[in-house]
Amino acid sequence: MKELEKTYSPNEIEDRLYEKWLEKKYFHAEVDRSKKPFTIVMPPPNVTGQLHMGHALDNTMQDILIRYKRMQGYNALWQPGTDHASIATEVKVIEQLKKEGIDKHDLGREGFLKRAWEWKEEYGNRIVKQLRKMGSSADWDRERFTMDEGCSQAVNEVFVRLYNKGYIYKGSRIVNWCPVCNTSISDAEVEHVEQSGHFWHIRYPYADGTGYVIVATTRPETLLGDAAVAVNPEDERYQDLVGKMLKLPLTDREIPVIADAYVDKEFGTGCVKITPAHDPNDFEVGRRHNLPEINIMNDDATINELGGKYAGMERYAARKQMVKDLEEQGLLEKVEDHVHNVGTHDRCKTTVEPMVKQQWFVRMEEMAKPAIEAVKSGELKLVPERMEKTYMNWLENIRDWCISRQLWWGHRIPAYYCTECGEMVVSKEAPAVCPKCGCTHFHQDEDTLDTWFSSALWPFSTLGWPEETEDYKYFYPTDVLVTGYDIIFFWVIRMVFSGLEQTGKLPFHTVIFHGLIRDSQGRKMSKSLGNGIDPLEIISQYGADALRLTLITGNAPGNDMRFYMERVEASRNFANKVWNASRFIMMNLERAEIPAEQDLKELTAADHWILSKVNTLAKDVTENMDKYEMGIAVQKVYDFIWEEFCDWYIEMVKPRLYDESDNTKSAALWTLKTVLIQSLKLLHPFMPFITEEIFCNLQNEEETIMLSSWPEYRKEWNFEEEENSIQTIKEAVRAIRNLRSGMNVPPSRKSKVIVVSESETIRGIFENGRAFFGTLAYAGEVAVQEDKSGIAEDAVSCVIPGAVIYIPFADLVDIEKEIARLEAEEKRLTGELARVNGMLGNQRFISKAPAAKIEEEKAKLAKYTDMMAQVQERLAALKK
Repeated sequence: MKELEKTYSPNEIEDRLYEKWLEKKYFHAEVDRSKKPFTIVMPPPNVTGQLHMGHALDNTMQDILIRYKRMQGYNALWQPGTDHASIATEVKVIEQLKKEGIDKHDLGREGFLKRAWEWKEEYGNRIVKQLRKMGSSADWDRERFTMDEGCSQAVNEVFVRLYNKGYIYKGSRIVNWCPVCNTSISDAEVEHVEQSGHFWHIRYPYADGTGYVIVATTRPETLLGDAAVAVNPEDERYQDLVGKMLKLPLTDREIPVIADAYVDKEFGTGCVKITPAHDPNDFEVGRRHNLPEINIMNDDATINELGGKYAGMERYAARKQMVKDLEEQGLLEKVEDHVHNVGTHDRCKTTVEPMVKQQWFVRMEEMAKPAIEAVKSGELKLVPERMEKTYMNWLENIRDWCISRQLWWGHRIPAYYCTECGEMVVSKEAPAVCPKCGCTHFHQDEDTLDTWFSSALWPFSTLGWPEETEDYKYFYPTDVLVTGYDIIFFWVIRMVFSGLEQTGKLPFHTVIFHGLIRDSQGRKMSKSLGNGIDPLEIISQYGADALRLTLITGNAPGNDMRFYMERVEASRNFANKVWNASRFIMMNLERAEIPAEQDLKELTAADHWILSKVNTLAKDVTENMDKYEMGIAVQKVYDFIWEEFCDWYIEMVKPRLYDESDNTKSAALWTLKTVLIQSLKLLHPFMPFITEEIFCNLQNEEETIMLSSWPEYRKEWNFEEEENSIQTIKEAVRAIRNLRSGMNVPPSRKSKVIVVSESETIRGIFENGRAFFGTLAYAGEVAVQEDKSGIAEDAVSCVIPGAVIYIPFADLVDIEKEIARLEAEEKRLTGELARVNGMLGNQRFISKAPAAKIEEEKAKLAKYTDMMAQVQERLAALKK
């Protein structure tokens, strides 16, 4: 047994232990049909990413589960990897090129991709190294990348399958367009941000010049693409207008008035401009009424040639000029301030422009059905259950998914066009001959796939699918997915319908959603607020174990939590407590021989109690872990170690350890070691480093706690009677300590403690526990008796169930000194009362002093009078 260092220093053990774990390949899993598999896939962080608190929580939760299952004997695989992050990576590479004075188009596609791969090799593994600092026990030997050869093969396979089935098509539909990144983005990547704007009320004149209707809009520049004005068919105000033509302001076009139930007749004027090429709802209305789709914007959000005099102007400059022109022409009715949610790209924060574009889409209606049924049937469990409503709402209102992106970094769409006749061929590899004209020259589609297309295949593409590999057949379906509730649409649902469609199986049976980590004021951590906390700095200062414990303590699935530095310090204090207690136990173990097997009958009541407690703890924690209640589980382990084991049991056995003649000493040492090992095992998934260091120094039988067996409930360790006995003694100790604290009696002042009970059982409890009860109760002497005989009248008492505890007053207080102190206090109060009574009896003071001052003095009189009564009562009792 190696002695622990005097001071717990995480910086000195964590990196060393992690290297040992990697070297010994403890995290690695191979197919083993004799064991049951348990698989988790890591949500792949972006290669552009840097560890933040969300990553820290997400990976801590996964690591806790995988370590727990590994100790339970499962063949546990935590499959790691990173995501190529199309937009984010392309932005990073472009920024790097700009610093060198290079435009990406100067390099060409191949040159740019070469630089992108170089960037990925240099910076892409940064977050993986940071995850290792957290103690993440992922199988790094299996690390995957969404653009590696195997994952890319899976992407092409799925694209071709879905295309051949009619689920993927190319067509013109409304998409979210980012004018800065110059690409389409999915609905899930649009962040709606509250902005202050205006409602411009514009007059649309009748074509015959007999009047006008008023239309309100927040985007007046889009009127250049209006195809109609819509009213509700049940709106009596406008029924006569339906079918009439209006003159579109600032243009030479005329547009019709149409009737559509989409219009809310109670909102605004009841007239809505319909711009099919620039609004998703208008697009649907336009398709219903066969309206033209007039795109009036270029890709950089400048007005195109269809914008007349405004062509070439930036969208907001055009807005400003158009509003001015409308006002000059008498067509601007009024302007109202308006706060509304504006769609912005979650990456670059640019306001998104809805546009009709020729893009690739996935039909979602059919694939959504089995994903809905999986939750309805209970086959897929969402934790917490309330996430089902969000899941269902999204799937039941799903739109076709735009999967093409106008980027170079990513999976290029496997569609090829004949250079002669333009025939399109969708194929996993470039075709040799055109099936239409026989030409042998093709060019590939320029677009790449949405990043989420490849990550939707992550649970099975990482295991070798579409090949029927042994890994895929053994480890798939995976078991649990852990992720933030903020990406339920981005990723979780897409994995569910992709898994069902491609493999016929759900990719996992349970999804655990965790909340966001907020700052101490409850605000979301962000760069703009400057309130982000770097997990690596926390680790450097307090250790990974302290950070992990802080993140999981009090954490409940789906709930946000606030991050306080005081809690990190408390977690570090707990680590110190565990370290110091372990060191104390190990120092005592070195000085004595203890049996490998202990006859439980030779243990004392205190030994039985703590053994029974840790036994129940193992059962409770296992039940919590199986229900994914990790926050509850760790709190139980924390409370047991700190209170029951350290504060109670270790203090109970100290007299036995220090008494060489005590024949129960070896039993105490066996119990200390046994309970410590059980406690370390239960704590290990949450705090892997400190538990490994102590465990490996405490015993020589096993080389790592990670592969040791998880504690299981044992019938022979159930000592209910002793648990009740020790509980009685603990209640007595607490009552005595509270009594002494109330009288300001220091622990160093010993007293006689008399336990009086008519119950023979309770008297037996105190007789048997006399040694440690006396120590814990600061007793110089312990007496146990059936009645009050021989107890002085001035003895103070406290009551517990079935007994009364008495302590001679003189043992607690030096009576002569206390009388002197009380007489001095009586003299002081006499003076204070005289002063207050004098002021309140002075009519001059009463007539001139503010009312508040008078009330203050009256309050003092009441307080001093009460204090005097108490002092005189205690003096009278003492002088008897």
